[in-house]
Amino acid sequence: MYRRFFIPVLALTVLLAGCRREAPPAPAPEPTGPSQAELDRMRADSIAQARAEAERAAEAERQRQEELARQRAIAAARDILGQRVHFDLDESRIRPDAEQALRQKADILRASPNVRLRLEGHADERGSNEYNLALGNRRAESVLQFFTSFGLDASRFTTVSYGEERPLVNQSNESAWDQNRRVEFIVTAGQDQINPAR
Repeated sequence: MYRRFFIPVLALTVLLAGCRREAPPAPAPEPTGPSQAELDRMRADSIAQARAEAERAAEAERQRQEELARQRAIAAARDILGQRVHFDLDESRIRPDAEQALRQKADILRASPNVRLRLEGHADERGSNEYNLALGNRRAESVLQFFTSFGLDASRFTTVSYGEERPLVNQSNESAWDQNRRVEFIVTAGQDQINPAR
């Protein structure tokens, strides 16, 4: 009985297998990447981003260079404020070289309204202590008068005389005496607010 059903089922299976059609091949999948328009837009965005970064870097470098220049100008202004002025023997009159230096200081002081200075007058060792103290005071007052004649407020300055007590060069010769006859400038307020002359 088993054989009787086996042969027809086998024949039917062979027959169906022979009639069966092959399925057509599946179409190739469409590309899933970006379109040309999307590629063009991404390229344009990338170029724009690179340009923006280059501009930011250039602007940062420009600002850095400006700040360096400003710091150099402030350092130069600080140096100018600290430069001594010298006087002739037994004189408190401003010499031409001292006048030029004082004009530069006045320009810086006008640009730096919060800066205050102490003007320290000095003399060389010749003459009595009393005389040299008075001479140092006349020198400091002469510088003060110069500054106020340029419109700077006298309240921004204090004067003191050390006479011969604080020589710059501790020798007894013409070169030393010339250097010791001086007024020195000490910043007493606004050290961090010094601005270059405009």
